[in-house]
Amino acid sequence: MYTAAITGTGVYTPSERITNAELVKAFNAYVDLQNAKHAEAIAAGEREPLQYSSEEFILKASGIENRFVMDKAGVLDPEIMHPQLRQRSDDEPGIMAEMAVDAAQKALAQAGKTAADIDLVICAASNMERAYPAVAIEIQQLLGINGFAFDMNVACSSATFGIQAAADMIRSGSIRAALVVNPEICSGHLEWRDRDCHFIFGDVATATLIERGQDATGAHFEILSTRCATEFSNNIRNNNGYLRRSRPDGVADRRDMQFMQNGRKVFKEVLPMVSQHIADHMAAEGVEAADLKRLWLHQANKTMNDFIGKKVLGRTPEPEEQPNILQDYANTSSAGSIIAFSQYSDDLMDGETGLICSFGAGYSVGSVLLRRKS
Repeated sequence: MYTAAITGTGVYTPSERITNAELVKAFNAYVDLQNAKHAEAIAAGEREPLQYSSEEFILKASGIENRFVMDKAGVLDPEIMHPQLRQRSDDEPGIMAEMAVDAAQKALAQAGKTAADIDLVICAASNMERAYPAVAIEIQQLLGINGFAFDMNVACSSATFGIQAAADMIRSGSIRAALVVNPEICSGHLEWRDRDCHFIFGDVATATLIERGQDATGAHFEILSTRCATEFSNNIRNNNGYLRRSRPDGVADRRDMQFMQNGRKVFKEVLPMVSQHIADHMAAEGVEAADLKRLWLHQANKTMNDFIGKKVLGRTPEPEEQPNILQDYANTSSAGSIIAFSQYSDDLMDGETGLICSFGAGYSVGSVLLRRKS
């Protein structure tokens, strides 16, 4: 059996950013347009008027201040309210593959590796831009990697599930190294016209290079243990899919064809599940709260992270113990915990322990226990 280790990470950040102020201005303009359009129905009591959003509401509800997106103009146009991406020919790289390649190249450079060292590419994300061929295989080809590749979707937990799959194959000896890439164009499935969620998501791509520990050429993180769990719930869901046109009203502009969640139930049900999952994982590996130097949590909501951090550590975490990046990136689904890890891990000392954890639709939760090796 081999030891698996994370030896490199990379983050692709889009060039366009939307502040809360910009988002609120666009959303409230949309509200004015809709309320004017349906003024008679509103006056007759047949329709409720849409309510304004505000910067204060967004910050209190989420802790988010900004988000990066692949297209800003379409999202902020009150007549459109979604990204507008250029139509690409079948001979061009797909947009998700293009993002992932950028992040992957950064991870390779950090680890001091080349395409020749990699045997596997997993594209693990909450949405894929097409059903087939696999985006992962396209990324594999663009990077010039031999071996094999496949797509994986476990919503916001896709990255940690991908890391477990890759680590298991490395431990068994079936591969030498893998790239787990997470291109997330969350702006494409967010309902920007819904006040309750229009601020939640942003776009990004991350990459994690996992290889045999003995092949690492510099400081790295030994993967001590991984643990994944799922429990079915549709409290976070998107009902879009390839059978849509086969059903009555399937192609109508229905609300459930974009991101939806029952926020109160998610808070009530997911937080205990995640906290217990981490506690059980640590206990199984003999890791005490005092041993844990850092928590790199899924970046969905600051209140959720604060709750989990306090449960895991038995006290309120210091900012450096549980770093948040969602104030800058918003919720980037599977990529969030990897951004946090990439940006806030270099300062750990030899032998110090940390834990990556992601959670979301499914419900799904995945955790990765790591030890710094210099």
